[in-house]
Amino acid sequence: MNHTLSAKRRRSALRTTAFMSPWLIGFAVFFAYPLLSTLYFSFTRYDGFRPPVLNGLDNWSYVFSDSPLFWPAMRNTLWLVVVMVSCRVLFGLGVGLLITKIKTGAGVFRTLFYLPYLAPPVAATLGFVFLLNPGTGPVNTWLEALGLPAPGWFTDPAWSKPALTALALWGIGDLMVIFMAALLDVPKEQYEAAELDGAGPWARFRHITLPNISPIILFAVVTGIIQAMQYYTQPLVAGKVAAGVIGGSGQQFEPGYPDKSTLTLPQLIYNVGFQRSDYGTACVLALVLFALSMAFTALLMRRRGGLIGTGD
Repeated sequence: MNHTLSAKRRRSALRTTAFMSPWLIGFAVFFAYPLLSTLYFSFTRYDGFRPPVLNGLDNWSYVFSDSPLFWPAMRNTLWLVVVMVSCRVLFGLGVGLLITKIKTGAGVFRTLFYLPYLAPPVAATLGFVFLLNPGTGPVNTWLEALGLPAPGWFTDPAWSKPALTALALWGIGDLMVIFMAALLDVPKEQYEAAELDGAGPWARFRHITLPNISPIILFAVVTGIIQAMQYYTQPLVAGKVAAGVIGGSGQQFEPGYPDKSTLTLPQLIYNVGFQRSDYGTACVLALVLFALSMAFTALLMRRRGGLIGTGD
C-alpha cells in the first residue's frame, strides 16, 4: 500500500515538474545563471578579452570607497526614485480624476494627454532640450517676457533633474489610463451613500476613492520605481545634446552632464563595463542596482497597507 502511494506521489511530482519545466528552464537560463555569473565576475578582474582573474573584494572596495562617480550616480538615482516617481503618481492620479469628472470633450482630453506617451524617448528628449534651451528656447523667452527667472535647465546642475521630471510628467499617458480605469471601477453606490451621510469631496476621496484604488496606486509606485532604477536613455540624450555632443559613433562621452547631475546607475554600468571594459566593477554596480530594486519593492509590498490612507 505504501509502495503504491509513493509511486503515485513520484508520478505526480514528475508530472508537475514536466508542466513547470518551461518556467524552470527560463528561470535558470535568463535569471539564475546571469545573476550567479554577475556575482562571480564581481570578484574578478575581467576586461572581456582575457580570462577573468580573482581579485577578492577589490572591485567592491573601489566602488564604495574610491570611485568618483558611484555616489553621485547613487544620489541621482535615489532622487529620481523619490521625487520623479512621486510626482508621476500624483500627477497621473490628478489627471485621471480630472478627466473622469469632465462631462463633455473627455475623449479629446484623453487623447491630448495620452499622445505624448507615444513619442519615442529620444525624440521627446530632443524636443524638450531644444524647448528648454537657455539661449534660444521658447520656454525661457516666455519666462523672461513675464519677468520670471529663466533657469539653465539641462545646462544647470540644480535644474537638470527637475527638467527630466517635467519630461516624465509630460509623458503621463500610461498612468492616466490606468488610474482612469481604476476610478471608473469604484462602485457609485458608495459615493451616493457617502453623500447621503453628508461627506464632502475630500472625505469621499479619502474614505472611498483611495481604499478602492489602493492596489493600482501600489502597482504604479512599484513599476515606477523599477523604471526609475533603469532610467538611462533620457538623461543620456539630454546630457549629450546640452553638452553639444551630437555627433556619430566616433565621439567619446562621459555621461552625467552637467557636473554629474544627470548620471544614473544604469549609465554608470554601461560606461564602466562597455566603454572602459571593466566588467568586474560593472558587475558590482549591477548587483547594487539589483539589490536596491529588490529592497524598494520588498519594502513597498511589506508596507502596502500603510502606503495610503484607508477608510474607517
